[in-house]
Amino acid sequence: MHALIVYAHPEPESFNGAMRDLAVSVLSEQGHTVEVSDLYAMGFTAHVGREDFSDVADGDTFNYLAEEMHAAGGGGFADDIQGEQDKMNAADMLILQFPLWWFSVPAILKGWIDRVLAVGVLYDRERRYSNGVFKGRRAMLSFSTGGPSSAYAPGGISGHMDIVLWPLQNGILNFLGYDVLPPFIAEGMGRADAEARQVILDAYAARLKNLENDQPLAFHPWDEFDDTLCLRPDVTAQTAGQGWRR
Repeated sequence: MHALIVYAHPEPESFNGAMRDLAVSVLSEQGHTVEVSDLYAMGFTAHVGREDFSDVADGDTFNYLAEEMHAAGGGGFADDIQGEQDKMNAADMLILQFPLWWFSVPAILKGWIDRVLAVGVLYDRERRYSNGVFKGRRAMLSFSTGGPSSAYAPGGISGHMDIVLWPLQNGILNFLGYDVLPPFIAEGMGRADAEARQVILDAYAARLKNLENDQPLAFHPWDEFDDTLCLRPDVTAQTAGQGWRR
């Protein structure tokens, strides 16, 4: 297996950095190959712009989606975008490593998502969700939280973690066709002492050693939705996203 870790933390010696280093070490010891995109170290650009393309279709009005389609058709992407797309295409496993900031990913990782996951290359109208480009490959979120697990439990003030992660796990990873593995969450890092941090790292190492045996999260396949992109009446909602009712 070849794994790509996309790492988003500004401090190399952070706990997220320790998780990154542990993943590289454990997966390598298991006989896998690992590549890391350290977004801060790379100086990865988070904002989109005309410079994302080696050639533009419309020099007057800037339409990012249209320019992505033009680039996918032969116009070409900037080198940093093309390089990350190449890494994704080469990887059997994708791990996003980050601290949970404002219930989502840090801005630099959101920029990576916005710029790298281009229409016409990594998805299009027909290649989405259970028909996605990365069907048969695996992906996982690995991240830290400042608050305790109770805050993200049913009834918790932050909302159930399955709902917090729905945009990332369904709207990005499942959308691209990945088999999405359960996330690894380093919870309550704001108050964790050295002993607690080591317990978390040991748990992550154990998880990584058994990664290939993990069962993916369940998402409804494309054929369970009707032409309006809603679940068919005969299908019972089984996910945090489709299961919510007003």
